[in-house]
Amino acid sequence: MARSSKLWIAALVVMLAAAAWQRRSGPSYPYRTKVALGGVTTAISLPRSHSTESPARVAMPAPGSRIGGTLYWRCFRSDGPFAALPLRPEHGELAASLPDFPPTGKVEYYVELTDGARPVRIPPRTGETVILRYHGPVPHAVLIPHITVMFLAMLVGVRAGLAAAFDDPEHRTLALVTLAGLTLGGLILGPIAQKYAFGDFWTGVPFGWDLTDNKTLVMWIGWAAAGVALARRRRVSRWLVVLATVLMLTVYVVPHSVRGSALDCTDLPPATRVP
Repeated sequence: MARSSKLWIAALVVMLAAAAWQRRSGPSYPYRTKVALGGVTTAISLPRSHSTESPARVAMPAPGSRIGGTLYWRCFRSDGPFAALPLRPEHGELAASLPDFPPTGKVEYYVELTDGARPVRIPPRTGETVILRYHGPVPHAVLIPHITVMFLAMLVGVRAGLAAAFDDPEHRTLALVTLAGLTLGGLILGPIAQKYAFGDFWTGVPFGWDLTDNKTLVMWIGWAAAGVALARRRRVSRWLVVLATVLMLTVYVVPHSVRGSALDCTDLPPATRVP
């Protein structure tokens, strides 16, 4: 197999690993665990992200008629007590719906299940909760191209870095394609998606400290510096491409949407703020 093909395969593996890591490590990935109730071990999945289009339904399997439970919730980072919602049987599940919140609203919640014996808390540690963030609906025509272009830019970027490390001339074209992809996916489609989801185009520097926006900005600056050096035919351009690749991989290690914008509960109408 030619070296170029091997490098493309290596880049693809890195890109797929990054995609899997971003999915599993981000705050929108469901909280998953297993509990033993009624002599049956049951897999539980609790949502941590929800669209404002419908109520946030929290549901779990009910392996026996004696299984019951309660969902406890409150506005995230509030000092009030947790409100209790009974989990009711629905189509073979126990379910309850959290109150409606506007985009960037957050609630924290936990569940207690019982089969008539000692209740089982989910998450199990006292004080630990599941945090759910509300977002507005993002059209597929925006979201799918945004995600696709960002990961294709990563694929080409890793390949550009490998080419530069081996001093292959193709690293020049690949680096410029990467810069174009990050510009389209990260600085154009990304803000449009964020506007739909959370009401603002950009909440990173200089307007705020949103980690996802700032990660995108840092990554873009790295590739822009490499692109300028390539355009001016600087000797250091090859190593700037390698550095931009390392910077991009470092950025993708940081979980997606961490420290995102959050609605202050005191800004909500009193009826929504309860508890």
